[in-house]
Amino acid sequence: MLTGGGDCPGLNAVIRAVVRDGIDEFGDQLIGFRDGWRGVLEGSYIDLDIEATRGILPRGGTILGSSRTNPYKRDDGARCVRETLAQLGVEALIAIGGEDTLGVANKLHQEGVNVIGVPKTIDNDLGATDVTFGFDTALQIATDAIDRLHTTAESHNRILVVEVMGRSAGWIALHSGIAGGADVILIPEIPFDIDEVCRLIERRHARGRYFSIVVAAEGATPKAGTMEVLTGAVDEFGHARLGGIGTRLEQEIEKRTGYETRATVLGHVQRGGTPTAFDRVLATRLGLAAIRAAHDNAWGMMTSLQGNEIKLVALADAVAEVRRVPTEEYEQLGVLFG
Repeated sequence: MLTGGGDCPGLNAVIRAVVRDGIDEFGDQLIGFRDGWRGVLEGSYIDLDIEATRGILPRGGTILGSSRTNPYKRDDGARCVRETLAQLGVEALIAIGGEDTLGVANKLHQEGVNVIGVPKTIDNDLGATDVTFGFDTALQIATDAIDRLHTTAESHNRILVVEVMGRSAGWIALHSGIAGGADVILIPEIPFDIDEVCRLIERRHARGRYFSIVVAAEGATPKAGTMEVLTGAVDEFGHARLGGIGTRLEQEIEKRTGYETRATVLGHVQRGGTPTAFDRVLATRLGLAAIRAAHDNAWGMMTSLQGNEIKLVALADAVAEVRRVPTEEYEQLGVLFG
């Protein structure tokens, strides 16, 4: 198996579940490729047994390492993957990852590789599953940070901008903002009007509330022509390196309102640390379903949470489109802003 993309709380719980069930129930021999698809390309792996996975359930990150390597950006990358699997006698590959990692898995399945997918992303933006593990942990971390920032904002009569993760979907921003009582929430799905942001802040001042909390997803963007934003380099999957909207909002809000404004970027702290109980249980259930799917020859499928049941869905459906916050849900909660 392999873990690809950004690290995520709960990855080790999946690994542990696959290894325990694979060995005890089916007598499997398991290996883990190091650093995602890079490990497959380079033939770098470790043996996985019961002893190797002891004590990893509460650990964040992944004992296998991860990367954003894309085999399809390498000359003959897909062929190299198939050759590595054949040389090692790998009969089935369990790929644990988000949109990009599982997108590669889906392409390999179409080329005849026996692949099962397990969904993970703190952004909660993967299709064909109700929730991805890692989201609950990231959400709790972001909410705790907003709670702590409230006291500073109120003590100093400041506007505090909190930048959270969320490249294409605003689930973390919306849910942590609502849970933390934010006054403005900005998500990638809906371009924001900086004038409206300032209006909500000034309305709070008029009501005698001289501080505000603005939560912005890293992928939030202003309406065209209203505010300049920063751009960065792109990775092997074509994603721009984000981070910077919080600082730009800090500058614009202070310039337009005259109120002291500070930005806090939570960044990778949202990915790290001990997974919540919910994420540990969900990841374990998905892992158990994955190893059983492999023994049922359910190739090209992904384990998925549907309601409270774990079901199999086609990898192609899971990566067909990003799961975004519905506009109506955001608008319904908008009554709480300002």
